[in-house]
Amino acid sequence: MSAPVWKEPGSYAYTLTSATQVLWGTFRVTVRDGEVVEAVGLDDDSRRVLRDLPERPDRVPTIGGLVELLEQARQERADTAEAEYAADGRPTRITLDWDENAIDDEAEYVIGGYRPAAR
Repeated sequence: MSAPVWKEPGSYAYTLTSATQVLWGTFRVTVRDGEVVEAVGLDDDSRRVLRDLPERPDRVPTIGGLVELLEQARQERADTAEAEYAADGRPTRITLDWDENAIDDEAEYVIGGYRPAAR
């Protein structure tokens, strides 16, 4: 059975635990009008990432950005492009590996603490 289609709201908050070469650690992310407006590092790794990465709007993605990355990996026929979903259809875990024979191209994103903004 496939997950229901999730429509990303314009504003929400979530916790991202990321294990990628560039984005490592646990972040509390606030999204408004479809853009990340705040990312707070919740551990030493994530605080270092936020301090060391240049100021870029895409340094910590929205959930929609993660879904786009998953779809890109599927279109490019990555060796692994898997997701687990909540009952409402939003992803709770995304696992990517473009080439199983390459080193350091794997990525895992765990999405939790999702809270839509009050209307």
